[in-house]
Amino acid sequence: MKLYLKLSSFYFFYFALLGGLAPYWGLYLEDAGFSSIEIAQITSVLMVTKVVAPNIWGWVGDHYGKRLELVRYGALLTFIFFLAFYIDKGFWWYVSVMALFSFFWNAILPQFEVITLHSLGDRRERYSRVRLWGSLGFVASVVLLGAAFDHIAISNLPGFLLVIIALIGASSLFSFEQPDHGGQRSRARFIEALKSPLIIAFLLINFLLQLSHGPYYTFYSIYMEDLGYGRATIGILWAIGVIAEVLLFIVMHHLLKAFSLRSIVIASLLLTTIRWLLVGSISNSLVFLVLAQCLHAASFGAMHAVAIQFVHQYFPADNQGQGQAIYSSVSFGAGGALGAILSGIIVTEYGSSTAFNAAAIASGVALLIAFAGFIHSQNNR
Repeated sequence: MKLYLKLSSFYFFYFALLGGLAPYWGLYLEDAGFSSIEIAQITSVLMVTKVVAPNIWGWVGDHYGKRLELVRYGALLTFIFFLAFYIDKGFWWYVSVMALFSFFWNAILPQFEVITLHSLGDRRERYSRVRLWGSLGFVASVVLLGAAFDHIAISNLPGFLLVIIALIGASSLFSFEQPDHGGQRSRARFIEALKSPLIIAFLLINFLLQLSHGPYYTFYSIYMEDLGYGRATIGILWAIGVIAEVLLFIVMHHLLKAFSLRSIVIASLLLTTIRWLLVGSISNSLVFLVLAQCLHAASFGAMHAVAIQFVHQYFPADNQGQGQAIYSSVSFGAGGALGAILSGIIVTEYGSSTAFNAAAIASGVALLIAFAGFIHSQNNR
């Protein structure tokens, strides 16, 4: 099988799982009787494990190699621990199972990112063409499950997710050429890289960016349902955002050649701030909600493509796994977890609209940091 298809299949199923979790997990937990604060706390566990798991597995991968084996075992353990959701429905049980299941699920993507970049060789700018299949997997999952849950109970969600997890494991069984940097890693060089003002600014920007996504990934579907939108419509809204992301990924390698990383980051953060203001202030208009979802191409698509390129260029070659891990843990992990928890508090006290307006403030601060601290990448192509 061609390399492109093998790499793409993994991304397709990995993000199909996210397409089932992000829009519908909150609705599933609400249906199970959990409060807004409890939903935020359970969801935040998914983000917290992104702080720990990628760094542990990144160190193992950089130190011993064998990244593909880590991905395969991680997928297997993800499946096994997800089964535990069927055992009990208590709050602390859900917190514990979420921690175990997501510890392994969150760990495998950064390792596979390293495999992908290594496999692409001198065609790394084509990464976005492979990654777009992850977005297509997300779209397929969101749309099909949204249509399904207009006719069947959302309590069936875990069964669908288990099937997707099994397909993630199956797609990891293909053979890939992987870097094997066994032996001693240059820990000092990695720490030195982390002290760079440019890398500090990069990590802080992505932390705030994902913090701003907290209300979106935790309460967007609930918010839309409260406004009177049906689940099929909510699924389509999620899908529109990811379709916009796919279209961006198709041309992203041209944008990376034409513009500096700094320029793309500043434009993306400006559009992200506008996006959250639209959701928070004009959510009664479906037209503006569609427009806001189109801006997902900037708030996630462009920013993630830039981040992958940035890590590859600015972290030492023998610490690529840990570089991907630190980006994932600081942004999607710490930023996502804090965003989920804060959004739960704000939604409970002030409502969903206020939570999205607060998200605009967070992305606005990230925009200011990009202006002030992302200078050294200005001439980067």
